[in-house]
This record gives sequence, C-alpha cells and structure tokens, in this order.
Amino acid sequence: MNALLSILAAFACAPIVAALALVVPSVAEAQTTSGAPIEAQSPVHDGAHDFDFVIGRWKAHLRRLPDRLVGSTRWIDYYGTSDHRKLLGSNANLEEFDVRAADGQRIKAETLRLYNPDTRQWSIYLLDLERGTLTGPPTVGAFEGNRGILYDREDWKGRPIIVRYMWFNISPRAARMEQAFSADEGKSWETNWICELSR
Repeated sequence: MNALLSILAAFACAPIVAALALVVPSVAEAQTTSGAPIEAQSPVHDGAHDFDFVIGRWKAHLRRLPDRLVGSTRWIDYYGTSDHRKLLGSNANLEEFDVRAADGQRIKAETLRLYNPDTRQWSIYLLDLERGTLTGPPTVGAFEGNRGILYDREDWKGRPIIVRYMWFNISPRAARMEQAFSADEGKSWETNWICELSR
C-alpha cells in the first residue's frame, strides 16, 4: 500500500515539476528587468591586498600616445620614477609619478587608490595638485588573479568614451599598467598609455 501511495504521489507531482520548469528559466537564460543576462556568481574574492604588489619605489618607463582616437601611431617615451605607499596602515595607497621625455616634457601625477570592502572593488582617483582637484570620475574595478581591470565613463574632446585601466602583477620586480579608450561602447579599444615598472 505504501508503495502504491508513493507512485501516485510521484505522478501527482509530475505536472507541478513540469510547470515549474516552464516558469523558472535556467541561470543562463535568466534576465534582469533591464533585459541583461544574469551571470553566474563566482566565489567572492577579498581584494583588499590586490595592490600590495606595487607598494615601494620603481623605475618607470612610460610610452604615451598623445593624439588619441585619430589613428595616430606617434608615441612619446618618458623615464622616471613611480613611488607607491600605503596610507596610515590601511589598504588605501598613494602613487607619486614623475617622468620626463627626451625633449624635456614632464609628467607629474599623483594617484589615490581606495578599496571598498562592501563592494570588493577598487576606485582610482587622479589628483591634480596644481588645481587642487580630483580629476574626472574614478575608475572602478577589481582583480582576477594577477590582473586588475577598472573602468569609467568620460568625455574626450566632446566624445563620450569608456576608459579602461589594466594592471598586471608580473613578478616581484616587474609590473605594468595600461590605459585604453573606447568610443564604441567597448567594441574596440585604443591603448594610449603603457607604463612598465621595474625595480
């Protein structure tokens, strides 16, 4: 009798299971209210120490593309130093960047990096010390392994663009940062800043 009840219960539940399969899409098919697909969640990574590899003083070789998004191939090389230090024992850090080109052009910059433990993302701000401002919106993102990718939206000479920073933790004696612009919503990218750091 118990076996018969189990079989009947299984048949009774079958239409409910089939109906649920029609209503509840798979993770790959699920969409947000905006229509964008929902991505499967990866294990949560605490990135508080992701920029620790860059702390200290480095020799810097910068290749800069001054004429951007016009098909230019004229790069300028700069050499100097890049000094990174943590602030007050926190995960926030500050970079002092000072490089010169052969023709005497000089780039002096400071960069503030802040880590948000709630979002587990970094925000990078550029400091303009001469004007006393934080320039533009921060680039925001995170690391996967030894590569960090951060984005923001800006205007470049009247054109809306996406800015991408990529940081590479190559070894204890080598690191690299690249900046790229996209004027077509990320379909294509033009790299315009490549900074090689070495100890």
